[in-house]
Amino acid sequence: MISTNQFKTGMALVIDGELYILVEFQHVKPGKGAAFVRTKLRSIKTGNVLQRTYDGGEKFQDAFIEKKTVQFLYRSGEEYHFMDLKSYDPWVFRAQELGDSAYYLTENMEVRADLWEAKLVGLELPTTVNLKIAESDPGLKGDTSKSAMKSALMETGLKLNVPLFVGPGDVIKVDTRTGEYAGRA
Repeated sequence: MISTNQFKTGMALVIDGELYILVEFQHVKPGKGAAFVRTKLRSIKTGNVLQRTYDGGEKFQDAFIEKKTVQFLYRSGEEYHFMDLKSYDPWVFRAQELGDSAYYLTENMEVRADLWEAKLVGLELPTTVNLKIAESDPGLKGDTSKSAMKSALMETGLKLNVPLFVGPGDVIKVDTRTGEYAGRA
């Protein structure tokens, strides 16, 4: 059990049987009355951010998030196959569990998987990944302007805007935090 006095940003808490990440908190000590804590909690299940107020010293169940280094092996339909690099155990996650992270996975990529009660909570991806352009209009020779953009489809299914001078078959860097073009690989 953990008290509101021990709160830290990023902490995982179990409230009413659901997992929440503590996004922000503020201890408030009014002139009259008891102290309380204002919090912003992000639900892992839905992704929604909730604002809740709790009494000072109230107790919560803290959640143990297991962090494993896994290697992405391959995709088979809606299933993504991983291998635990310590125990060599196979892991299979569905596309819905991975969310937008699935668009940045390439074969043999090592990522950190966060697990709670053997369920995937999230993947920690590298800041940038190299992806190959599968479809786009052909690149224009000599056009090196970054301001003019066109739509492109990556090998993983990600759609994003790229400069005019890159074309199908080119490998580019993509920022995994924003999903935007970051440069040529």
